[in-house]
Amino acid sequence: MARSTVSVMEGSLAVAQAVKACRPAVISAYPITPQTHIIEDLAQMVAQGELDAEYIRADSEFSAASILAGASATGVRTYTASASQGLLLMTEVLYFLAGARLPVVLTATNRQVSVPLGLQPDHRDTMGCRDAGVIQLYVEDVQEAYDTHLQAFKIAENHHILLPTMVCMDGFVLTHVVEPVSILDQTEVDDFLPPYAPLHFLTPERPAVFGSYTDDANTLEFYYLTQQAVLNAKGVIEAVAREFQEAFGRHQGGLIDSYSTEDAEVVLLAMGSTVGTLREAVDVLRQEGIKVGLIKVRCFRPFPGEEIRQAACGAGIVAVFDRAVSFGYQGVLATDVKAALYDAPQGKRPWVLGTTAGFGGREVTLDTVREIVNHAHKVLDGHPDPADEVHFLGLKPELLRAVGKAQAGPRG
Repeated sequence: MARSTVSVMEGSLAVAQAVKACRPAVISAYPITPQTHIIEDLAQMVAQGELDAEYIRADSEFSAASILAGASATGVRTYTASASQGLLLMTEVLYFLAGARLPVVLTATNRQVSVPLGLQPDHRDTMGCRDAGVIQLYVEDVQEAYDTHLQAFKIAENHHILLPTMVCMDGFVLTHVVEPVSILDQTEVDDFLPPYAPLHFLTPERPAVFGSYTDDANTLEFYYLTQQAVLNAKGVIEAVAREFQEAFGRHQGGLIDSYSTEDAEVVLLAMGSTVGTLREAVDVLRQEGIKVGLIKVRCFRPFPGEEIRQAACGAGIVAVFDRAVSFGYQGVLATDVKAALYDAPQGKRPWVLGTTAGFGGREVTLDTVREIVNHAHKVLDGHPDPADEVHFLGLKPELLRAVGKAQAGPRG
């Protein structure tokens, strides 16, 4: 039986406790809401001698990521956190980290991207770096955030991967909420996560270069190897989740979770904190005789296409709850789900209904779920939507009219 202590704490402190337990050697960050409490807690731990690490203050997120690129290249464990505009400022370096195969672990406290300027969560910030070669793991609650950070270092540092790994947690809804969290004993974390053993690192005894110039002679092969490393993460993520369960007696990890999908006509699909609300909605609707199920996407990159096909192929329709839209097309998650289900066997390929919900932190409620489930049944009854239509749930007509008038302006 794993030794642990249950404490009631803020989500940000739970993340800081997890990072401390992983013993990073170098931490660098620039404060941005709602990430701030995480790095404040870590800075305090370093200052009080609770964490033996070098905490380097940076003048921007770009600088923080660059500092960690250098630190990781020397072969030490590294960590940072960011959100929103800060994460986008860091994105240039994320591409470098992935290409140089530097396993920095990053917490992305999801927050909407300006404009409009706001502090509430959606997923547009992390979607902005989805193609950088960064592993992305999304969590539902504070306990999962704690557990996933312990696994993230082990995943990132695996010699078959060696890629930056991002734990994505919805800002405020998870970072600032207070929940009971099971904090593991340090010695048991040490057994689960041994010190980082780098495969390549900078040392005067063995000079090397990271990120040097190349041309068409070997660029294709370079990208191929990065692609293979990201794909390798699927098996490693599942293996680390099993190892975590064996060590600590709880399952927090893997690529997806399925809930009541066996006989479901309508399957809801989402990632992040919205999943908790959807699970409760499934229970309520099931009690009313409505066959609804849920797929929780934990790992967005690499994308679990085969796993989603297996979980959803018996349903009539999959309703995707997106917290990011690719303007001019569809929801980002819905687009990937459609691509994955395209390869499903004929006759077992469900419709995909793309919806956007939770933008800017707008609440997703049972009524929201009822609305989309009712719409899904209309589609199944022979009233399909246009292929590229995106359903913006909860639009306020009066606000749209007011904005439309303001944009039209005076006519001369």
